[in-house]
Amino acid sequence: MSAASSRRGPLAGVKVVEIAGIGPGPLAAMFLADLGATVIRVDRKEPSGLGAPRPLQFDLGLRNRKSIRVDLKDADAVEMVMELVADADALIEGFRPGVMERLGLGPDVCLARNPRLVYGRVTGWGQDGPLSQVAGHDLNYIAITGALHAMGRAGQAPTPPLNVLGDYAGGSLYLAFGLLAGVLEARGSGKGQVVDAAMVDGVASIMTVTMGLHAAGMLGKARGTNLLDTGAHFYEVYECADGRYVSVGPIESKFYRLLLEKLGLQDHPVLQKQMDRAQWPEAKQVLAARFRQRTRDEWTQLLGESDVCFAPVLDFDEAPDHPHIKARGTLIDIDGVTHPAPGPRFSRTPAARPDAPAESTTDNAIAALRDWLPEARVQAWLARGAFI
Repeated sequence: MSAASSRRGPLAGVKVVEIAGIGPGPLAAMFLADLGATVIRVDRKEPSGLGAPRPLQFDLGLRNRKSIRVDLKDADAVEMVMELVADADALIEGFRPGVMERLGLGPDVCLARNPRLVYGRVTGWGQDGPLSQVAGHDLNYIAITGALHAMGRAGQAPTPPLNVLGDYAGGSLYLAFGLLAGVLEARGSGKGQVVDAAMVDGVASIMTVTMGLHAAGMLGKARGTNLLDTGAHFYEVYECADGRYVSVGPIESKFYRLLLEKLGLQDHPVLQKQMDRAQWPEAKQVLAARFRQRTRDEWTQLLGESDVCFAPVLDFDEAPDHPHIKARGTLIDIDGVTHPAPGPRFSRTPAARPDAPAESTTDNAIAALRDWLPEARVQAWLARGAFI
C-alpha cells in the first residue's frame, strides 16, 4: 500500500502539487495535508534566500509531506512536474503573476494536460490590478483594506497583528477554501479552473462584519475607542500584580454583572452603565487598579471557570500546559517540538497525527514520487537527474 493510499482524514485521496514558496502557500498545503491530502512539494535545488530561514524541525508549515528538489529551468524537470500535474486534483503556487508561465507551468499549459485541475494562485495583490507586479508583505496588504487602521490603542499608531491576518487568514485559509470549492465543483463538471487567492481580497472578506459595524456608525475612525479594539473597559487586557496579563470580554450584560460581582465592584458608580462610552476611560482605570491587586494565576483561580469571559494571557511556552489545551490535545509534541494539532476535527474521518517536516533526501524524493508515478517512471527520471 502506498503512502498516498494510507493517508487518513476527510481529504484522503485528494492529490496536490505544491510549487515551493514562502508564507501562505506552504501553510495552505499543510492544512490540506493535515486533513489527509497527498501533497508533494516541488522545491528548488538551491535555497531561495526568501522568508525567514530556520532549522527544518522548526519550519512547522512543511510538515506532513515530502519534497523533490528540481531546477525548473531544466526541461526534464518541467516535464516531470507535468507528469505530476496530470494526476493531481490541485496545484498551489505563490509567485508573482507571469512567473509560472515563463517556467512553462502556467495554468493554460497545466489545464491542457489535466482539464480537471484546480490551479491555485496565492499572492498579496492578486493576478491583476495596478499593484499586481509590485513586491509587498502582509503588513502592506492589510493596510489598504482598512483593517490595519482599525487595530491599536487610542492615541497610538496602528498595531500590526503579527502576519496572521494577511498571510495566513486572508491568504492560506482562503487559498485552501478556494481549492476545496474548486475540487468539489470539478468532481461534478469534470472541469478545472484557476483560483486567484489575493490576500487583499481575503482580508477584505474577513472584515465583512467589521465593515458593517463601521457602516452602522458603531465603529468609528478613532482606533482604540470602540467596542472591540480596547476602547471598552470590559473587552480589554489588564496587567496583574506579577506583571503578567489577563483578558476579559464580558460583552453581554449578564456576564458583565457577574464579572463585577466576582471583582467586588458591583456597586461601583462608574461601572453601572456598561455601554456608556463616556464612562469607559474611567471605568478602565477602576478595573486596572483591581486587577493589579492579585497575580495572574490568582485571578485565574477565581475567574477561570466562570462565565465572566476570562482567560489568562499565556506565552507560547505556557500554552501547552493549560488544562483545556492539554485536555483537547490542541498543542502536541512531535519529535520534541510543539505543533498545533490538525483542525478542525472530524468525527468519522479524523486526521492522523502529523509527521514532522521531512529532509529533502533522494530516498524521500523517491518515496514521494512513488505516490504519483509508476516505479519505472520514477527510476527513469532518477536516471535522467531530473530531481534529487
